[in-house]
Amino acid sequence: QVQLVESGGGLVQAGGSLRLSCTASGRTVSSYAMGWLRQAPGKEREFVGSIRRDGGITNYADSVKGRFTVSRDNTKNTVYLQMNSLKPEDTAVYYCVAKDAVSWYAYQQPDFWGQGTQVTVSA
Repeated sequence: QVQLVESGGGLVQAGGSLRLSCTASGRTVSSYAMGWLRQAPGKEREFVGSIRRDGGITNYADSVKGRFTVSRDNTKNTVYLQMNSLKPEDTAVYYCVAKDAVSWYAYQQPDFWGQGTQVTVSA
């Protein structure tokens, strides 16, 4: 079992950048495909991006493609979400998730979740 803790959320102006971090304990992140989900108030949870267990391939939602980057540093047991060119519609609670598999896709239910971190983008 793995425990996930997100950090790095906050308030940023539109056009700005933030980097979220997700640090794991209990088991190493190298055992999992990792990813990020988000949920805005009154909206359904949304897939943001994912990265293979070996870090070789990433996948993104169309809404963030070209602006967000998922990366991982297995030596630090940490996964990152670099968010650039932020828009007000990116405002949401962002969750780090883990899937006990080589890859994780948007249609799959994650196996583990973090507690979430709030990202607010002002216009």
